[in-house]
Amino acid sequence: MSKEQRERIASLGGRSVPAPKRSFAQNRTLASEAGRKGGQRSQGRKRAEAEASAE
Repeated sequence: MSKEQRERIASLGGRSVPAPKRSFAQNRTLASEAGRKGGQRSQGRKRAEAEASAE
């Protein structure tokens, strides 16, 4: 598959669901909680990796 075909297909992913039906577009609180949760998980992983390498 050519690079152009991959880019065209990838660009369709964001258009598959209309904006009003996207859950984060509908619920700002849900989006905020998801972002916070993701940040906590990534920070937790970084801390665990740092502790493991320090030992």
